[in-house]
Amino acid sequence: MAAPNPFEKQTPIPGVKHIIAVSSGKGGVGKSTVATNLAMALGKKNKVGLLDADIYGPSIPRMLGTLAQKPHINPDTNQLEPITRYGIKLMSIGFLVEEGAAVVWRGPMLFKAMDQFLRDVNWGELDYLVVDLPPGTGDIQLTLAQKVPVAGAVMVSTPQNVALVDVKKAVDMFARVNVPLLGLVENMAYMINPANGEKMQLFPKGEIDAYADSKGINKLGQIPFNPSVGMACEAGIPIVEANSNGAEAQAFMKIADEIRELLPTT
Repeated sequence: MAAPNPFEKQTPIPGVKHIIAVSSGKGGVGKSTVATNLAMALGKKNKVGLLDADIYGPSIPRMLGTLAQKPHINPDTNQLEPITRYGIKLMSIGFLVEEGAAVVWRGPMLFKAMDQFLRDVNWGELDYLVVDLPPGTGDIQLTLAQKVPVAGAVMVSTPQNVALVDVKKAVDMFARVNVPLLGLVENMAYMINPANGEKMQLFPKGEIDAYADSKGINKLGQIPFNPSVGMACEAGIPIVEANSNGAEAQAFMKIADEIRELLPTT
């Protein structure tokens, strides 16, 4: 007798049209910054939610300036009401535990937490639910793929091969769980020299372009490095909101436009 397929029990979230996973396989590449600003960019034209699925290292509350806010339970639906900031609906374990408190959970607790964030939050009507995944290819990623139909994954990498090697593992994981790839974002791809406007490589340029071409992975865009991007997230005002006309914000807006074409809402 064949073993049951765990991915046959996916159930859509009522009212949510598309679920987008933002992943890297590796920490430190700016994945949460990309997820936050992508959600903000999509939110300029669409109804968007942002789920911080990094249970051990949540950063969305700080990046969106909502550390002091706590979700409440709606007595009519018996669901958690997400925090709303800049028109984006937010949920994170960071709203439920103190920022400096460690979450010491094994797999079953992670499964339960993810199920609650997907099912017991009143997401309402959303065009896109962006899910900021933790580094790696572990319990959270598999739980998401098993629980809900994921419309596609956005991979985030910095240019060098030391980051790309882990991205390759994440790409392989999504292929195994039948989640399509929307494309690859090259974060901190270069820095503009303020003296002459030339592009400078902060990281050694690895095989990221050759790899994407060999796998037929769509290159969604390149995000320039600028200290203002990190400063904006520290201040709780993502760069798409803080400097909408800047090169970094415009790069995110172009990526959002491409995703709208890949995942139309009408």
